[in-house]
Parts: sequence; C-alpha cells; structure tokens
Amino acid sequence: MSANDNLKIPNALPAGYRFNEFEIKDVIGGGGFGIVYRAWDHQLERTIAIKEYMPVSLAVRAADLSLELRGERFQKLFNAGRNSFIQEARLLARFNHPGLLHVLRFWEENGTAYMGTLYYSGMTLKEWQVTSPESIDEAWIRRLLPPLFGAINTIHQAGYLHRDISLDNIQIQENQLPVLLDFGSARKEIGNLSDETEIMLKPGFAPIEQYSEEGEGEQGPWTDIYALGAVLHNLITGYAPPVSVVRCIEDNYQPLIERKPEGYSLPLLHAIDCALAMKPADRPQTIDAFASLIDLPVSDVEALVTQITPFNDTPIEPEVPISVPEPQVMAVNHAAAVIEPVTPRNVRLLSPGLLAVAAVAILAVIVAVWKVNHRSAEPEIAASNAAASADASKSASSTPVLATLYLRLQDGENIVVNGKAQNVKPASNGFASLSLAAGQYHIEVHNGNQVHSQSLTIDKPGTWLINPGN
Repeated sequence: MSANDNLKIPNALPAGYRFNEFEIKDVIGGGGFGIVYRAWDHQLERTIAIKEYMPVSLAVRAADLSLELRGERFQKLFNAGRNSFIQEARLLARFNHPGLLHVLRFWEENGTAYMGTLYYSGMTLKEWQVTSPESIDEAWIRRLLPPLFGAINTIHQAGYLHRDISLDNIQIQENQLPVLLDFGSARKEIGNLSDETEIMLKPGFAPIEQYSEEGEGEQGPWTDIYALGAVLHNLITGYAPPVSVVRCIEDNYQPLIERKPEGYSLPLLHAIDCALAMKPADRPQTIDAFASLIDLPVSDVEALVTQITPFNDTPIEPEVPISVPEPQVMAVNHAAAVIEPVTPRNVRLLSPGLLAVAAVAILAVIVAVWKVNHRSAEPEIAASNAAASADASKSASSTPVLATLYLRLQDGENIVVNGKAQNVKPASNGFASLSLAAGQYHIEVHNGNQVHSQSLTIDKPGTWLINPGN
C-alpha cells in the first residue's frame, strides 16, 4: 500500500484524527464506496489500515466530520450498504489465513462504519504487472499460487464465494506473498437495491453466470476458479480473455494450449483453459481439482488452508475494476431518456422484467472492451448496401465516422434514422449495425404499426448499443 495525498481523495478524514488509540496518518486508497487510511495504533505501537464506509454518491462529509446523506431518499441504500460492510468485516474477522485480509476490529462512528485491518505493504498484482513484467514467468506464478489457492479454498470451505477475484484485488506484499483483498459487499448491496440495480463486474474476469439474476443458483467455487483463470491468462498474455457474454454470441477465445506462449508448460496452460470454460460444469469444481491440473501437489494447497471458527451468520453475497483506453463504451437502456456512459467497472444487471434488455446493455460493454483489448479482428457488422452507408454519412457531411451503433433487429423490422429508411439487415447474431459520424440522431425501429424510438447524441468515438423504447 502506498500513501496518497489527502487532497486527492475528497471527503477523507484529516491526518491526526483519532479513533481512541488509532490515529489517522494519511490516505492510502479510495473509491466510490470507501476510503482506506494508514493509521497508527498507539496502544500496540504498530501501523494498521482503517477502511471507512463512504459511498460518495449517497453521502458527504459534514463540518463535524460525520457523514450526512445527500438526501433522505438515500437512507435505505446507505443503511443497507453499511450493514453489508459490517457483515463483511464480521466475516473476515473470523478467518485466520495469511492470504486473506485480516480484520482486527470493526465499529460504528461518525454516522458510518469502519474496519481496522493489518497493514499490507507492497502493490496490487495489477501494479506489479505494470512495474515488473519481466519478473512474471511460470516459476513466479507457481510460487504465487499455493498461498492464493489456500486463501480461496478457505473461503469456499466455509461456504462462501469471493466473486471479485482480479488483478487489482490481489495484493503482493514485500515478502512476495499474496493477500486476497475484501469482497466489496457494500458496493453490491447498494447496487442491488438501487433503482438501476447496478452491479459491478469486471469484464473478462466474471463468468457468464454472474451476469444474470438467474445465474445465482449456478454459482459455486467454479465461479471464483473462472476469475482466477482469467487472472493467470492476463499474467501470461498481458490481457484478459474475451468477456464471457461476448463468448456466448461468438466464442473467440483461443486456447492457450494452442497458442503455446513461450516459457509456459502445457499442464499450466491446459488448466487455465479448463478454468475458463464457458459452462460451469466444464470447469474444475474445486480448488483442489484446479491445483491438480497444474501439477501442484494437493498437500501443498491443503497445508496453507486454515480453519475458521464456525458461525451461523447468513452468508454474505460479495460482489462484485479494469481500466480500458478510449474509445468510450456506451449503452442505452430500454426507453432511457438519455444515454449514459458505462465504464468497464460498471455493468448493469436489471430487474427480472428487463433481463432481456440487460443482456443488450451488457453486450455493449463487452463488445467494445473486447475490441479495444483485442485488435486482432474487425467487428462483425450487418450487411448493408451502399444506399444505407450514404444515408448514414449524409447526416455528418465530411465529418469522419466516430461510432459503430448496434441494435437488435428482428425479421420484418426496419430502421429509420433521422427520417430516412436504412436498408440494414441483422447479422447471424441478431444485431444490425450502423456507422455514424458525430451528430444528433433519432433512431426508429418500425414493426408494422409499432414504432420504437431513441434519440441520442454521438460526440465520442466508440461502440454504441441501443434498445429503443416506445
């Protein structure tokens, strides 16, 4: 953990603030749902970390340093997130494994909640990959895996799933041992209860069963194993595998066993391919089974597993970030008034009544992320004749094309753009596409007497996907 300037994290507590024996020294991290501080324990004379529940979209720091809601309508969401934060702290406090975030205590103060943890020096696996890529080889990975296997297996043996394993959620300490960081439960709980029911998944790391509410029953240890396989794939190739929802449409995953990256053994590559199988049943079902595929003796894994004190708390459902360069990815929800950017950290999981539309929004994210990360193939586009291309370009005169727009199109449906019919047909995946320049557009989908429409402004390059409403 490296310290950051307090001024870079809005709403952070000032240096010198005291929680009894704990004194805040500086900020070492922060995001949309919490702030992490480096603190000094005056009683035990040691450095610790303190994580504060601070959802910036719901609350702000008041003059007395307590949190106050941005509005009364956020009370339910704030309380639900705080309760989930405390529940996660309570769960982590019961684990006693060197590869898991160790919670020393948790408490409520300033109208919010805190957890004090051991202070872990070092950097995330994502940072390590950027700063020390030359150190990553099979020998290094094989040293990394046993303690990581042990940490994940400890969670699974207790009847829980992590659901957020990724490069930026694994801390590499100065002694080279990994620590699996927190679950982010408050973030998921707020997302599940919000009007838009946002859930934060990491494209490329989340398996297909995490993208649907119906997939809850299909989740198990194999869900975390998929994410771990994606981590290993990223370490070896430099990028995550294709996003799982894109793979449902057209699976462009190239098995590592076929690519044979130099310096890596076939058992390791085969194990990663198995972990990244689309169907949950085709993946290793346990950490022990995954370890066996990699030719790591099971005893090496079991030796690192530490038992936890039995308890009867209701299992939390930890939820579930990867930065991707431009172009920006956009998605439009059914009958949405405006188009909202969807970053790779934020994939929407909609209510059951809108699950079909959720698949459309999710596809927008993954199609673009996959295209940005894998420039090896041009996007599949629907067949369109010269007249359609001309119609699309007229609206922008000589302005170059900025965006590719996708929308689902059924047989018998026609597209009208700014009052002009487009002779566009859907591709085999059911989506039609248009190349559009910067400008204002009114998109209509005609099906007999029914017309669904969506107005949008294109002012950024990228891949867009819409689902016009009534």
